[in-house]
Amino acid sequence: MSASAVFILDIKGKPLISRNYKGDVAMSEIDHFMPLLMQREEEGALAPLLSHGRVHFLWIKHSNLYLVATTLKNANASLVYSFLYKTVEVFCEYFKELEEESIRDNFVIVYELLDELMDFGFPQTTDSKILQEYITQQGNKLETGKSRVPPTVTNAVSWRSEGLKYKKNEVFIDVIESVNLLVNANGSVLLSEIVGSIKLKVFLSGMPELRLGLNDRVLFELTGLSGSKNKSVELEDVKFHQCVRLSRFDNDRTISFIPPDGDFELMSYRLSTQVKPLIWIESIIEKFSHSRVEIMVKAKGQFKKQSVANGVEISVPVPSDADSPRFKTSVGSAKYVPEKNVVIWSIKSFPGGKEYLMRAHFGLPSVEKEEVDGRPPIGVKFEIPYFTVSGIQVRYMKIIEKSGYQALPWVRYITQSGDYQLRTS
Repeated sequence: MSASAVFILDIKGKPLISRNYKGDVAMSEIDHFMPLLMQREEEGALAPLLSHGRVHFLWIKHSNLYLVATTLKNANASLVYSFLYKTVEVFCEYFKELEEESIRDNFVIVYELLDELMDFGFPQTTDSKILQEYITQQGNKLETGKSRVPPTVTNAVSWRSEGLKYKKNEVFIDVIESVNLLVNANGSVLLSEIVGSIKLKVFLSGMPELRLGLNDRVLFELTGLSGSKNKSVELEDVKFHQCVRLSRFDNDRTISFIPPDGDFELMSYRLSTQVKPLIWIESIIEKFSHSRVEIMVKAKGQFKKQSVANGVEISVPVPSDADSPRFKTSVGSAKYVPEKNVVIWSIKSFPGGKEYLMRAHFGLPSVEKEEVDGRPPIGVKFEIPYFTVSGIQVRYMKIIEKSGYQALPWVRYITQSGDYQLRTS
């Protein structure tokens, strides 16, 4: 089961617009939502699902709006929440910013979109590119004689239009991995995971079928390729775009799909593996005669020497009452950001295996002020091109189209920092 009705409320809980899909829940039930929300908030028991009698409210907040779905029965909650977030995404594609004003200025388009996004409580067409083919910003100016539903809506491949033509057929593949890391003051890794995504930019004519091959451990074991020479990766929590044939993947681990046109995320994955910190940070903080503090930070690149980290930013916390900053760096530049109580050490290019130093001197006028909550962690931002920390590889990309044209696939690998923090003693 899915949603009975969907409401968009302002910040005070007043309905701006709504769509009743099934008629089994009275539209007046929404009046109970805001008092219930405020009551739960006061009790400190706020939850994404609220109930009043037999009616359940599944809600999300975006900007100054509440999007609420009501249901009478045991709905598929994850489906409803995915739909609400997708609705926000579609509205943002149309109106740039989704807020009360953009809803009030576009009532007609919002009604049309709510009609197309869901049918009898079940998600229908949620791809903004397809919706924009027949629900336009000038919807009321369309001539009725010319209005027609695009074949993509009734087609089995609803995410791609027919008749696309390009002079040069190309596919750009980006394999992007974010490293989440938390290291305690003793140097022990408390949290380590890799969150990856494979994004495509497709410029292909016709209705091609693509097959993507990765060094997937399960596939290697199925095909007898597993061994010391063939490095493989065990992917977890894999999520695919709707274009991927899931039955084919479940059967023989082949990623086969007819792609949407342009940019889209083909898949995302996660690896809970022990990652060696790519940029290791050590810091020493010394206070002198209750009047000044010296901070020494050493950064070391613990990745391959042939790789280079770009746009490195190391955020070092400093006492909130520090002043008169002076810096000395072996590379890059440092600046004091007093509103955040941090020193940001910027290094444009950081080769693997290199070690750099930064020294900072601060005056401390109010020496007696002690940090009660402990020292915040050091944060690191970076991006390493042509490198994946997991070792994932695109082994092949086959492009099959009935006209038999030749197409070029281009692959790019990027590793970047996610939530990357190192605590100091």
